[in-house]
Amino acid sequence: MENIKKAYIAGGCFWGMEELFRVRPGIVDTEVGYIGGENQNPTYRNHPGHAEGIEISYDATQTSFEEILDYFFRIHNPTTVDRQGNDIGSSYRSAIFYQNEEELEIAKKVIKIVNDSNKWEGEVATTLEPFSPFWAAEPEHQDYLQKHPNGYTCHFERFDSSFI
Repeated sequence: MENIKKAYIAGGCFWGMEELFRVRPGIVDTEVGYIGGENQNPTYRNHPGHAEGIEISYDATQTSFEEILDYFFRIHNPTTVDRQGNDIGSSYRSAIFYQNEEELEIAKKVIKIVNDSNKWEGEVATTLEPFSPFWAAEPEHQDYLQKHPNGYTCHFERFDSSFI
């Protein structure tokens, strides 16, 4: 268990992010929730300032924070501010919640690579935010697309190859 680490990201509705990450190599668990906001114990109906985020538990011997971010930038549009698909508002912002200076530097490096690739028509608008408490979403939101295979998502692999 010493090789298990956690990453915290947000890229629009958390259902689609979770569904795509859950099957990635090295990912051992995913949980959707709220992060980066104003209130404690946020709920789906009351999460001011919080992003719909995902907590990713991963085996650092099988994948890395850099590889997680690479995939993150392939499955959502990081150039839109407070929007993914039909979802609009700060809850749907693109954000990386870094836990230490190493993660911050990796995030900056990956963002530069993504911008330099010119695969997206605009510049990355993803915010880099210091980690704050992650609050698990209600049970009905966990594994949502497993329970509702035809449920809404705006996430998909937009590029066949990685940025890094």
